[in-house]
Amino acid sequence: MKFRIRHTTTYQYGAPVFLEPHHFRLMPRGGAQRLLSYELNLDPAPAGITELLDAEGNAGHYAWFKDWTDHLTVVSSFEVETLRRNPFDYVLADLTIATIPVAYSDGLAELLRPYSQPAGGDRSVYGLAREAAQEVGWQTLPFLAALTQRIYRNTEHIVREEGPAQAPADTLRQLTGACRDVAMLFVEACRTMRLAARFVSGYEPGATQQEKSFMHAWAEVFLPGGGWRGYDPSRGLATAENHVAVAAGRCPETAAPIAGTFRGENARTGMDFQILGEQI
Repeated sequence: MKFRIRHTTTYQYGAPVFLEPHHFRLMPRGGAQRLLSYELNLDPAPAGITELLDAEGNAGHYAWFKDWTDHLTVVSSFEVETLRRNPFDYVLADLTIATIPVAYSDGLAELLRPYSQPAGGDRSVYGLAREAAQEVGWQTLPFLAALTQRIYRNTEHIVREEGPAQAPADTLRQLTGACRDVAMLFVEACRTMRLAARFVSGYEPGATQQEKSFMHAWAEVFLPGGGWRGYDPSRGLATAENHVAVAAGRCPETAAPIAGTFRGENARTGMDFQILGEQI
């Protein structure tokens, strides 16, 4: 499927500020999607900008500025083709991970360590994972489906425009959360079973036609033979051609669409955004 999306973000400052370098993770990544065109426009125009891959392999831009300003407008426009119709078009290349808790091979385990270690502390998230695992006889792939459904059925989905993702244990206790909250609950539950999991930010192109649309968040799990595979507990499904992935990270902060700071006094900040999309 082919989609066209235009995402505009505007920051207004109550007094002139000097923008420190900013990192933009708004360019859709490769993998099971093909980027057909991309354009990033910034106002004020930066003194310089470079395209890069960050430490987690996300495509993006790094820009620096030279003048004081009372605003920053970021317009990301692209056309993309999603290629994965079947989210289960693979077989496990290592049958030792067919059951959980998993044990990746030595080299892979070291590479995936940052994504496999649970935060620890509250054991309630482990309890959620254990119940899902018992339900399916501790089989890895059925576990992922069962966990997705448990979170989807039992958690009230809300829109929370601002703030970081809440702690997974808080989401589980309250049984309510935004997409980023339930994504991190899924990630942490997987990690308690030693499955490598990470946070993903991106778009649901169908949702961009609503009156007020937002970026979306879900999770990915690393499966030998399948690579990083997406699961969306906000929607109760494995991801395929209706999700456009932009950035992924060990935590939401390392997949943030825009990251940067500014210098200035008494500069209260306001932010507005608009996401428009269509199938082409």
